Amino acid sequence: MATIGLTPRDVARELARRYSTMTHDELDVLESILVPLKYQKGELIIKEGDICKNIYWVVKGLVRQFYYKNGKELTEYMATENTICMCIESLFKEQPTHLQMMALEPTIIYALPKAALEREAIKNVNIQMLYRKILEESLIFSQIHADMLRFESAQDRYAKLVKRSPQLVLRAPLVYIASYLQMTPETLSRVRTSALLEDKG
Repeated sequence: MATIGLTPRDVARELARRYSTMTHDELDVLESILVPLKYQKGELIIKEGDICKNIYWVVKGLVRQFYYKNGKELTEYMATENTICMCIESLFKEQPTHLQMMALEPTIIYALPKAALEREAIKNVNIQMLYRKILEESLIFSQIHADMLRFESAQDRYAKLVKRSPQLVLRAPLVYIASYLQMTPETLSRVRTSALLEDKG
């Protein structure tokens, strides 16, 4: 599986490629605000009650975002390589989050501190565009996922996840995938078996 390089310059280039055209000087600015972070499997990136101050770009590994409801852990989001994750409500309201973020594998992340990003966005239209595009992508993704949970069958939910995030399906524990798709592990097991039989047929 191809992953982008691990240097801040490589990450800045990849972010610019995805979200906004940038000059050499603008890449320098973006590179200067990136903060590399490493987490071990099972380590919390954000815990409940923290204030999220960063947008995170996953370079290597697997991240799970979850919360507790009625004593149960519920998976809200999972991110693999070359994916953004954040606690968006906490980030913008600057209030403690009810979400937690955990590394499910040894994980390397680059943080984009919101304060630094906004400071540079005021001065630079391309960095402003990058910031806006990241937020747009995050909001659109949340809406698509919410609509999928509301309107799609269990089979269609699983099929869409396989198509959109094949690495996630291969690497994340089934119990978390089931929670993310709002179905029981037993239902997910049946759906996976059915999908495998259809593929063979």
